[in-house]
Amino acid sequence: MTAHRFLPSGPLTGRIRVPGDKSISHRALMFGALAVGRSRISGLLEGEDVLATAAALRAMGARIERSGDDWVVDGVGVGGLLQPEQALDMGNSGTSTRLLMGLVASHGITAAFTGDASLSKRPMGRVIDPLSTMGASFTPSPGGTLPLVMEGMQPAVPVTYRLPVASAQVKSAVLLAGLNTPGITTVLEPVPTRDHTERMLRGFGAELTVEEADGERIIRIHGPADLHPCDITVPGDPSSAAFFAVAASVVPGSDLVIENVGLNPTRDGIFRVLGQMGSDIEKLDEREVGGEPVADLRVRHAKLKGIKVDPAIAPSMIDEFPVLFVAAAMAEGTTVTSGLDELRVKESDRLFAMAAALMAAGVTLEEREDGLVITGSGGEPLRGTANARVATHLDHRIAMSMAVAGLASRHGVEIDDIEPIATSFPNFTALLDAAAS
Repeated sequence: MTAHRFLPSGPLTGRIRVPGDKSISHRALMFGALAVGRSRISGLLEGEDVLATAAALRAMGARIERSGDDWVVDGVGVGGLLQPEQALDMGNSGTSTRLLMGLVASHGITAAFTGDASLSKRPMGRVIDPLSTMGASFTPSPGGTLPLVMEGMQPAVPVTYRLPVASAQVKSAVLLAGLNTPGITTVLEPVPTRDHTERMLRGFGAELTVEEADGERIIRIHGPADLHPCDITVPGDPSSAAFFAVAASVVPGSDLVIENVGLNPTRDGIFRVLGQMGSDIEKLDEREVGGEPVADLRVRHAKLKGIKVDPAIAPSMIDEFPVLFVAAAMAEGTTVTSGLDELRVKESDRLFAMAAALMAAGVTLEEREDGLVITGSGGEPLRGTANARVATHLDHRIAMSMAVAGLASRHGVEIDDIEPIATSFPNFTALLDAAAS
């Protein structure tokens, strides 16, 4: 464990570029591995989670190598995945695990999935259920967790599956299983979630349609699919950009440009909510890269005000709530969040962990079953953790959120372990130091 104290900061200024989007990086590797031919990926996030996906795909036959600043993927074709000789170690990555389970489900291979202590507590039943109806079989640990062994079915059975909870990972797992399933696999989505899978599958040549009826999204994929190789530029991760957007919003005097941020409408909820709170965020050079909307964001310090956050926006910013709580802690008035049950089954129970961390830093709040009610400081520096250390529970987003809180505190915030940050944002502290110097 590596403890670290994040101290009060001067203004954040200049221009920074955050790492590539993690969701898009995972999918670019997977679809490249299922294409016939060579795909080239620039801007790939090289955190541990994405590298776990690359290692698993190599173990199943794809060639994946770094070439200069880019990554080159030589795919095996849909249906061409080979049986891995050893267990696939997913580290801390729930996305890698659930999406790769979808891929394996419609291949005639057996694969074992393992993960670290944190990932091994996370439930996999929400993916096991639909993939089982398609013909895959599973032997999970008690409670439906890792380690687990799964046996794919070829040919798998096409299904129509209605998502019981809003989850882009479950949706994507079913669609990926549908890639190698004869016929039409359909996913019914009552609440829209991030649509990177649909956008990128179309780009790789899959026959996929999306329509809306009776308030639901109906996504159909025709299999077996033939994917053709693509060159992909991965936009900057909006989740990573959110930490800097909040930091620049709450540290007086800040004027920071965050370059090349992906602004997919299913992912930009944090920037919309910050706007409702009165943040000063300007979109520069709006453009489209690889089917994804992108812009540079200029963020200046602003006086934030507390609001009631519409729970309908939660799916488009579920991972950004920890850092939104920090913005709320610095706002004037009370911020109310609800509908956040899913945060209790992330890398940690993020509602509990953030409530405890913020209270240790001097924030007044109430923890409810599905959200937090936070009374802000009105822009006054947080007390910080002069005599306490924040427990991050091995959760990278808790660590980064409380690092931002440290910048806007009186005495700094000490975090028990910053090592988990490497899973998603390896150069986070270096970028933070550069922006604040």
